[in-house]
Amino acid sequence: MSTEGLSGAASGAASGAAADEPVIELGNEFAEVRIRKVRTRNGARLLISSPRSGREVSLCPLELEALTWQTEEVFSAMIGNPYGPLEVDRDG
Repeated sequence: MSTEGLSGAASGAASGAAADEPVIELGNEFAEVRIRKVRTRNGARLLISSPRSGREVSLCPLELEALTWQTEEVFSAMIGNPYGPLEVDRDG
């Protein structure tokens, strides 16, 4: 799987994936993801990968918590333009 386009914090995380860590697979008609806990030199992270796109991202606890701070509009903007910049319509 590719880490192309990801920050330095995310790249190289797959090498820390332990074979004995369970993999969680979630999917529906729109998406499929695999989630695994990985250990890096900077601590534990979640490695989230998309088999369909071949992309993956590694998130630390702070990055995961930051997801809980977001509004529905932020997630809608991310889904509406998945590979582009995040532009949230704050006017309405």
